[in-house]
Amino acid sequence: MKLFLKPSLAILFAATVFMTSSCSNDEDPLPENEEELITTLKLTMVPQGGGTTVTASYRDLDGDGGANPVITGAQLAANKTYEVTVQVLDESKSPAEDITEEVKEEGHEHQFFYVPSPGLNLTVTSTDKDSNNLPVGITTRMVTTATSSGTLQVILKHQPGLKNANSTMNTGETDVEVIFPVQIQ
Repeated sequence: MKLFLKPSLAILFAATVFMTSSCSNDEDPLPENEEELITTLKLTMVPQGGGTTVTASYRDLDGDGGANPVITGAQLAANKTYEVTVQVLDESKSPAEDITEEVKEEGHEHQFFYVPSPGLNLTVTSTDKDSNNLPVGITTRMVTTATSSGTLQVILKHQPGLKNANSTMNTGETDVEVIFPVQIQ
């Protein structure tokens, strides 16, 4: 029995030393960024000079996996300028949580990227800036030219400590990425 106790005590002592040394840390841990569940992304496109407001939306209420998301594309008029606002929601909660304001407040860490597919006659320019005068992309200006069809990829990137004037859609972690079908008529 003594042989059994001594190794057990040695293991217990080693575990205590390991736990004590691994738990003591003089540095404050980095604050964690609690990821939000993004179930919905809406683009509201208001044509300058009048016309019908267009909404494109993505909804995936059960998150990744499970049921497929519902994506509604956009039909835009040719040779038109649209003032666009994106809205990001978590509709798994009641009432739904609007995450857009948090993205705006943390604009220095976030950026929306808009990537039209080749052949889609659409240009997108961010019109809002963060505290460092860098684009955020919650508001944009979309300009169409000739009739065409394709897709518009919308990506929200989380870029803490990484966002700068040279940030690309490959910089940081993706919070949400949606590909909308678009027709310009």
